[in-house]
This record gives sequence, C-alpha cells and structure tokens, in this order.
Amino acid sequence: MKKRYIFSCLVAGATFMSSCTKNFDEVNTNPNKTTAELINPNYFMSQAQLTFSQTGYDQLLFQSMWVQSLASTFSYYSNGDKYVLGGSGTGYYNRTWNRGYSALTLVDEMKNLIKGKPEYTNLDACGSILRVLFMQRITDLYGDAPFSEEGMAKAGNFTPKFDKQQDIYAAMLSQLDAAINALDASKPAPTTDLFYKGNIPQWKRMGYSLMLRLAMRMTKVAPDMAKTYAEKAYAGGTMSSVADDVKVMTDPNNNTSSNSDALLVPDDFREVRWAKTLIDYLQANNDPRVSAIAEITNGNGKRANEDRTTPGINTASLQLGMPNGYDLLGGATDISKAPGYPGATPAVDDKDAPAPDGRYSRPRLRVYADKGSANFIYTYGESELLLAEAASRGWNTGVAATHFANALAADMKSLAGYNATPTAVVSDADIATYVAAHPLLPGTALQQINTEYWVATSTTFDFNEAFANWRRSGFPVLTPVSYSGQYITGQLPRRMPYPITLPQTNGANYNAAVASQGADNFATRVWWDK
Repeated sequence: MKKRYIFSCLVAGATFMSSCTKNFDEVNTNPNKTTAELINPNYFMSQAQLTFSQTGYDQLLFQSMWVQSLASTFSYYSNGDKYVLGGSGTGYYNRTWNRGYSALTLVDEMKNLIKGKPEYTNLDACGSILRVLFMQRITDLYGDAPFSEEGMAKAGNFTPKFDKQQDIYAAMLSQLDAAINALDASKPAPTTDLFYKGNIPQWKRMGYSLMLRLAMRMTKVAPDMAKTYAEKAYAGGTMSSVADDVKVMTDPNNNTSSNSDALLVPDDFREVRWAKTLIDYLQANNDPRVSAIAEITNGNGKRANEDRTTPGINTASLQLGMPNGYDLLGGATDISKAPGYPGATPAVDDKDAPAPDGRYSRPRLRVYADKGSANFIYTYGESELLLAEAASRGWNTGVAATHFANALAADMKSLAGYNATPTAVVSDADIATYVAAHPLLPGTALQQINTEYWVATSTTFDFNEAFANWRRSGFPVLTPVSYSGQYITGQLPRRMPYPITLPQTNGANYNAAVASQGADNFATRVWWDK
C-alpha cells in the first residue's frame, strides 16, 4: 500500500503535490526501522569480543609457524612454515588488520551510542580497554597504522592517516590509564561481557595487566617509560589467578571456534603438526603439558590419519614434533629426508595408503578441535611472566622467582579452561614437581621467562602474542628455515606486510607510512623491535 501511495504522488502532478506530501514522512516511515534508542549498546561489546577472538587462519597460516610452534608439509602452509607464498598467501596479509578494525568499529559504535549517558560509565571504560587491546595486536603485527583517525568514516574520513607506532603506544597507555580509573564497581556493569560477565574488579586487573604488556613491549626503545608503567600496573593490581584469564568460550552450535574450524579442514588436520622446536623443548624439560596438548594418530595408514573423530594417543613418551621446512614432494626437502624421520604409518589394506606424517604429534583432537573451545587472548600466567621479567630488571614489581613459579603453575592450569569439560588437564602433583624442578636462575632469567612465554602462548594458540614477544625478547633462539623461493632468507620474518589493497584505498597515507617506517615487507622491523 505504501508503494502505491508513493507512486500516485509521483504521477499526480504538481497540482496535487502539496496535499499528497502532507503526511509523507509519517506515512513512509518504516515502523520496524532500528534507531539508536532501540539498540542495547551492550550487544556491541560481546560482538566485538567474539570478533576479535576468532583468529583462526589469521594467525595459523603465518605466525604459528614463524615461531616454530606448529609445522606442516601441506603446500598451503608454506606461507609460514617455509616463508614461501602459496595458496593466495598475499590475501591473508589483511586478516589480522581487518579483524582488528572490524572489532574496533563495533566498539566505536557502542561508545557513540552511550556518549553522555552516565549509566554506561563502566561499559564506556571497558570499551576503551578493548580499544587498546584490539589496537595493540594490529600495531604489533604491522607497525604504523591508523589510530587517532580510526573510526571516523561516519564523519567522512575514509582515508585515515597512519600514526607512528611510538605515538600509538603513548596514546594507548594514556587512554588505558584513564579507562581503568573510570571503572566504578558501584555503577551498573556491562550485561553481555564475554570475558568476565561484568565483573568490574576483574576488568581493573585486566586493564593493569594490559598496561604491563604494553610497557614490557617497550623495554628496548623506551626503558624509562616501560619501567614507569610496569611499576604502575603492579601497584594497581594485575591478574591474580587463572580465573582472570582473558578468553572467549565459543559455542559449538552457533559461533564455533575458528581455530577448530581451520584444524578440521581435511588437509590441515592431516598435515598440521606440533613443531619439533616446541615438542623437543617440552620433552627435554620433562614438561607434563606434553600429554595434555599432543597426540599421535591412533592407527596406521591414510584413513586413520584423516579420521577427525577418533582421539589419538597422548602418551608423553610417544610424542614427536615435526621439523619446519619440509614437504611431501619427493625431493631433497621431502619429510622422509628429515633427520630422525620416524617413517610413515603403513597402509592397513590395499584400499589404504601410507601416512607420511602419521607418527608426528598433532594438537589433541579433543582439546583444539573442539568447536566450543576457548579463544585465549591474555592469561594470568603471561602477566606473571612479564612481572617476573620486570623484577629481574630491578624494577619494583615484586619477587621475580615468585612470579615465575606462579606463571609455570598457571600456564598449566589455564589449559584445563580450554574446554567446557576439562580435557587438557595437568595434575596438581605434576605441576608442583615441575615448578620445584625449574626455579628461576638469575643468570638465565630472561631466557627462562620468555621461553616459557612462548610455550604458554603456543599451547593456548595465541600465536600473534607468541610472535610479538619473540621479536621483542629474542627467546627462544630460533633457526630460520631454508627453502627454495622464499620471500625472506637467512632470517625469520619480523612483521606482516600491509593488506595489498591499501595502496589503492588509502594510497597517500600508505605511502607516507612506508616512507617513515621502511619497506613494506617481512624484514622491516616495527618501532619497538630493535
């Protein structure tokens, strides 16, 4: 009926226009149209948290193998495993960028809706903390990026300038400090919070832990500023137990884990394995996490190796990591030529085939392929490790050895939170034994702390953070992969190139960023990576 009314107005002529348009707005207003007053701004928060947490191929294809946490013989993973672009690898440059800014856009919209509304003080402060959390991942991976002009598309700015990373860090610390101070447990809490269900004291601890992480990223380039903010974070109160872990539990029926979705792709499941560097380190230290995180295929042959329903064998002594840099092409770099190759699992009948990777350890099916598992973002154990490092540097952040022991225990306990029904469980007795056998030693403190940080972030599949802290600390010491046709040789990658569309969509600002920061490639280092 409305369409006919509009049409009659258009054809009736100027004589009848005034009467026809008398109630035009009223008649032609969609009664189902959503307005700002009808939107619960809390929902933007949960959507932003979920969006940001769903990393999947954003980090599996490159970062997970750059730091030698995972390895693969599958050609698609040559991007990270061998530093060779393949399978539209350049199209994945934008994944972390787009995901981060998509989550930021949701926070921006939420903050616009609640501006000037004191009843949303805590939601607004939490939004500011999320904004810093999201932006840190973007700038850590790419370097200079839009921040001061981010979220201005509604105002007509579609080509935001790229801020220098040094300026981004200063702004993030300032905004984070203000947001933490604005949190008020006496006021209404967020109602759709996927991290803490609106628990404001936990948000304060998370905020100070995030401040600590920002501070420690600057140890090489701004040590005085790093010390000031690390001590401020410690004094304010950082995360206090694994209950404070920042994570999003996914939904096996609706919002499934993007990590599990990726790993359950047949080629990924068949050929993605834990890397030799990681498993060797865990085995050498009698780390009880081995059986919690790793398994070998239960059975022989290709069929068994592709079975995504039958759990594998997680006996610690049987676990073996795959070396990075090998393939299944039959040449000099075929996995069968790798030192210590255990051999393929044989075919079980004439309709089967051998499984070249079958004896190498994969991420445990019941843990990492669980569609309702956790997306870890930042853990109490990581925070304790950063406090341990700060204390080792002589800063006023407590006792380094105590923080380190806390971290070792927490990093193992956090794994049980991966699944709704705890699966990656390390017993209290095994944790106590391991912690007692691995005290922090002053002469090797930085290596111990940051190698454990790599283990912790690898086993929680937070490879973005593993890559960032490895670049910052230099630990563990990793040997670059050598392979034909690499995009970087003789060294490991130091950053992700910008999305390939930016020269067309924001060319002037992109060019300015490249001129300031350095060549847009894998070797250029971001500001704090010196």
